[in-house]
Amino acid sequence: MTDLVSALLLGIVEGITEFLPISSTGHLLIAEHWLGRRSDLFNIAIQAGAILAVVAIYWPRLWGLLLGLRERGNRDYALKLAAAFAVTAVLGLVVKKLGFALPDRIAPIAWALIVGAVWMLVAEQIAARRAQALGERTEITWTVALLVGLAQVVAGVFPGTSRSAATIFAALLFGTTSRVAATEFAFLVGIPTMFAATGYELLDVLRSGQAVHEDWSALAVAFVASAVTAFVAVKWLLRYIQSHRFTAFAVYRLALGAALLLFLPAAA
Repeated sequence: MTDLVSALLLGIVEGITEFLPISSTGHLLIAEHWLGRRSDLFNIAIQAGAILAVVAIYWPRLWGLLLGLRERGNRDYALKLAAAFAVTAVLGLVVKKLGFALPDRIAPIAWALIVGAVWMLVAEQIAARRAQALGERTEITWTVALLVGLAQVVAGVFPGTSRSAATIFAALLFGTTSRVAATEFAFLVGIPTMFAATGYELLDVLRSGQAVHEDWSALAVAFVASAVTAFVAVKWLLRYIQSHRFTAFAVYRLALGAALLLFLPAAA
């Protein structure tokens, strides 16, 4: 397999999995076992491609919030986004200073996929009961905003957890009963969070001189692939959740985690 094809496949994996509740970090670590490890700069670039795709999708909403800050509802929503981001940024720096590093073995990822799937199935049932009892609630409370920020940190510490799954269900279990509203808030918080994380890592890579040895052609291919596939994946997800639960994603996580554990000696 040529290097460009490998880069293309990794970009597609990142684009599909970054915002679906199935864990992009886990899938990339798994994919790299077969397609080869990549530099930190490469992984940063494909993540940036996925972020730009979501910015493009939510641009009307973001622009509307910016222009409408004088309105109480928009100002309140923007402040909650800022609070969620602040929680993630502060706790994320603490985790970084403690020297936490993502595992490079498949076993922890497989177990995180399975445990996360079980948690999603349970949370889905609880959220459904809340929705039935309380009716449609789209408001994002301050409790939800802070818990979403915390959920992002937890997802970053345990690859395989999924940032989108953790944040969406934090909103569904502790505030809104609307999957659409929960997903929108989770994705909007993810934009500054992922931009900040990408910028932080990029500065570190540039300081270390790793960029000098980068294959820029492969990086460009992966970046474009990630942006395009993320755009399609998020557009599809936003339509899907209007009439479907997240159960199918939990089943997929269970199947993938089990398969990895069964074939772990050959895959690790």
